[in-house]
Amino acid sequence: MQKSANEPLEPPRGVPEIPRNRFRLVALPLFLFVALAMLFAFALKSGDPSKLPSTLIGKPVPKTEFPAIAGLLDNGQSVAGFTSADLSKGRVTVVNFWASWCVPCVQEHPLLIELRLKAGVDLFGVNYKDDPTAARRFIGRFGNPFVRAGSDVTGRNAIEWGVYGMPETFVVNGRGEIVYKHVGPISPESLLQKIVPAIEAARKSSEVKP
Repeated sequence: MQKSANEPLEPPRGVPEIPRNRFRLVALPLFLFVALAMLFAFALKSGDPSKLPSTLIGKPVPKTEFPAIAGLLDNGQSVAGFTSADLSKGRVTVVNFWASWCVPCVQEHPLLIELRLKAGVDLFGVNYKDDPTAARRFIGRFGNPFVRAGSDVTGRNAIEWGVYGMPETFVVNGRGEIVYKHVGPISPESLLQKIVPAIEAARKSSEVKP
């Protein structure tokens, strides 16, 4: 008996038929991976890595702890590390992930100092997979924009924050929620057009006035 053109073909005898639901479960992760890869490719091709997706926008910062960088001093005083709880005390905070071996970190560092002066915001630094001696040497050479500076020796906390690479910068509102993420080095344009406006918006919506 001849089958019609629209009738699905039966599998050859002896070959088990794969249930459709099982096929969908297998195909879905592959589809999501391809879609995410396309987003990465678009962001990189467009020359604007800050367009890389982040699922943490609008959500509380991950529960993490960044111990102080061993031996790091500022005006003779030890620079403290911080925890996620320190980011929900009513003040807008900027968290910057950096490393001494990161060339773009050197390029953006003067802008971090400028950001602290212009926006009057607290900067918390996270030294990523670095040697404390190298981190101290970096700060000693280029200056310290951070009121607190912690370390992430293993890189596990950076994964929790969804960090793609060095450097990355987060604006956190007074409730401890991530409201903006900048991937890659800060430029003068992104400082004035994106980061400072994000800080001001976060202040209006969440910062507790004294």
